[in-house]
Amino acid sequence: MKIYTLHTLQKLPISIEKAWEFLSDPRNLKNITPDCMGFSILRGADRAMYPGQLIQYIVTPIAGIPTKWVTEITHVKEGSYFVDEQRFGPYALWHHKHFIKPIPGGIEMEDIVDYKIPFGILGQWLHPVLVKPKLDEIFAYRKNKLEELFGVYTNNNE
Repeated sequence: MKIYTLHTLQKLPISIEKAWEFLSDPRNLKNITPDCMGFSILRGADRAMYPGQLIQYIVTPIAGIPTKWVTEITHVKEGSYFVDEQRFGPYALWHHKHFIKPIPGGIEMEDIVDYKIPFGILGQWLHPVLVKPKLDEIFAYRKNKLEELFGVYTNNNE
C-alpha cells in the first residue's frame, strides 16, 4: 500500500482572523477550485466548520466524469487548523490537514495531504502521469486564486 503526501506552503498578507473567516467557510472552496473540476457542493456547507461536519460535493476530476465526494471535518482548532477526511470518493484514502499561523506581515498557510490511490498497481502507475499532475494543478490554482483575492505576501525582514 503506497501512501503519497502533498505538501504546500503559502504566505498571504492578511490577518489570522481574515484567513480563518475565509478558510473555515466551506462555501469558499468553490472559489479556489478550478472550473475544470466541475466542483459543486450538494449539502453540508451551510455553516462554518465544526468537528463531525459532513460535506457532500460533486467533482469531475477526469474526463468530465462526475464523482460524488463526501468529506468529514474531523478536527478544528479555531484560528489554527482543521482536518478533513474523505468518507466516500475517488481516493482510497484522503487526509488533509490545513494549518495557519501568524508571521510578520501576514499568515502562513500549510497544507499536508496524505492520500492513497485506488486500483492497486494500476493506481500507482497512474499516479505520476495523471493524479499527481492534477493535484499539482489544483493546488497551483488555489495558490494563485488566494493571491488574487488577498494580495501577494512581501516582507523585506525575511
